[in-house]
Amino acid sequence: MTALDYAVHGPLAVLTLNNPPVNGLGHALRSGIVAGLDRALADPTITAIVLTGGEKIFSGGADVKEFGTPKSSMSPNLPDVIRALENASKPVVAAIAGHALGGGLELALGCHFRVAKKDATLGLPEVKLGLLPGAGGTQRLPRAIGLEAALNMIVSGAPQKAASFAGTALVDELVDTDVVAAAMAFAERAVKDKLPLRRLRDVKVPSAGADAFLQFARNSVKAAAKGLPAPLQCVECVADSVTQPFDEGLKRERAAFFALMATPESRAARHVFAAERAAGKLPDIPADTPLRAIKTVGVIGAGTMGGGISMNFLNIGTPVVLLETAQEALDRGLATIRRNYENSAKRGKITQEQVEQRMALITPTLDYAAFKNVDLVIEAVFEQMDVKEKVFTQLDAVCKPGAILASNTSYLDINTIASFTKRPHDVLGLHFFSPANIMKLLEIVRGEKTADDVMATALALGKQIKKVAVVSGVCDGFIGNRMLARYGAAANALVVAGAAPQQIDKAMERFGYAMGPFRVGDLAGLDIGWATRKRKAAEAGVPHEPTIADKLCELGRFGQKTGAGWYRYEAGVREPQTEALVDNLIADYRSAKGVTPRKVSDEEVVERCIYALVNEGARILAEGIAVRASDADLVYLNGYGFPARRGGPMCHANEMGLANVVRALRRFAAEPGADASWQPAPLLVQLAEEGKTF
Repeated sequence: MTALDYAVHGPLAVLTLNNPPVNGLGHALRSGIVAGLDRALADPTITAIVLTGGEKIFSGGADVKEFGTPKSSMSPNLPDVIRALENASKPVVAAIAGHALGGGLELALGCHFRVAKKDATLGLPEVKLGLLPGAGGTQRLPRAIGLEAALNMIVSGAPQKAASFAGTALVDELVDTDVVAAAMAFAERAVKDKLPLRRLRDVKVPSAGADAFLQFARNSVKAAAKGLPAPLQCVECVADSVTQPFDEGLKRERAAFFALMATPESRAARHVFAAERAAGKLPDIPADTPLRAIKTVGVIGAGTMGGGISMNFLNIGTPVVLLETAQEALDRGLATIRRNYENSAKRGKITQEQVEQRMALITPTLDYAAFKNVDLVIEAVFEQMDVKEKVFTQLDAVCKPGAILASNTSYLDINTIASFTKRPHDVLGLHFFSPANIMKLLEIVRGEKTADDVMATALALGKQIKKVAVVSGVCDGFIGNRMLARYGAAANALVVAGAAPQQIDKAMERFGYAMGPFRVGDLAGLDIGWATRKRKAAEAGVPHEPTIADKLCELGRFGQKTGAGWYRYEAGVREPQTEALVDNLIADYRSAKGVTPRKVSDEEVVERCIYALVNEGARILAEGIAVRASDADLVYLNGYGFPARRGGPMCHANEMGLANVVRALRRFAAEPGADASWQPAPLLVQLAEEGKTF
């Protein structure tokens, strides 16, 4: 298979990109385009050229398989290819269907004319990878659609339908179907009518009002970018399209592109991009594993979690059988789902007709027998093993053979839950995060007997409902909550040592978290962790040693829902308020433990909290609970508020240098009375000694 197909249709040469699945512009395809172009230009019988990806997709941009390899910049690079197209002596017409994104749109911008399907998606999303368009996009797009529209498109990275560019130089013709035939007809007309070959590089961007607009854009983007370098660099390069000659603008764009490539923010964004693509693959499960059909889903529990889980399936048109134990609870759950959809309709996200369509997909029930024909059941009941046992025993009795039985548990042992059934191969964990209809993360927990096709089906379903699905093995708390326990323990130990909760929260917020650990605890409810700690003590057969948070719970301070936790919450006051009562309780706790408080720096706060996450992540990786380190990053980015610009805890550790992380952990572990968890994980030590990264 060649990366480019060359075909002759009368006086036309049709060059078809052929690098599935998205026609990534790898070295072989770039070389093929130039070779095909040269062949067409050398053939005296060819009067015009059509460049296309066919009727399904033009090009998704750079070839991700070449990221970070010498081939990515090997000649001919993308600017070389675009220059060759632009300087061609015969008309070159791009036929655009599906997506023309990033380098794919830049490639089309290098052609003399563009014919597109109305529903084709055009965009320059490089800013989402901490970059900017590096093959002329910042210079040609303003010449095609105007300064303001181009800047908004490039800075946001948001794609738009081709139909929205009607009347601009970006599209010369819009069609509903058969874009290649339309482009061929356009090419023949261009020759017949002797249309001048329009090079966007020769177009002048109107400068009237540009200075004022660009200054406004700089101020707005600086405020919104929160320290990320790429958005502001996008503004400056687009500004060059007005203030600089074309070739100078290209030169500056290319320099800015390579400068951004070297930033930790871009490395983090590209790490996440690759991580999301890797997460859907399990090394021991073939990509072509047959999937189980999921046509109807059962959900047990119509509370906040069960209702949110249901909405994920209703949103994609999958009927849901929703079970509760009492009519009142069922009615309340249905009302909440309807209210959520009504609110979306008020915001213009969906129509009122869609609200009614989605609500009509719910079959409410009080009887397990209603699950007899469902393909998947997800329980969202109370987190106690005896409750789970009753649920799964009943599901085993009523569900058809081959139905997948899933628990939404956030801590409990999936293998034990599977043992309550005669079909453990059909059981797994589907751990949604609250609110389940909004949060992107889905932990798919693989039991020791979970069948391969069940796992493959769950991963495919995660994509369908637009979740970032990450596979975890079985352990207490899986990937996310197990790591969170160490993060929380580090924060609590810092309070005992001498730091104030508000100092810790502010330090972590400066690091990039939207909220520090104590504000998050108050938001989630301190009673959840209290119950977990008591459960673990009971399971271990040891007395429960109350933490400071437990002492707060004993006073009825569960967080925001009770108006007080680590902080006090007052109606109409946005910021949480500190209280002397909490300060006194902390002082009494220190005194009882014989601790003399010391000064703790913000740097130490961040190091202890983040390196605790990293250390536990390394243990999870070594135990095979996580398939790859980047899976732990995805869990933390999508479920726990880890700052996106840092790429996740494991990516951040790589940036810091694993040897430095190990050194800090050894320092913490050497302190008198230090918890054993501070000992560096063997995998972390090994990687540091070998000079490797996660």
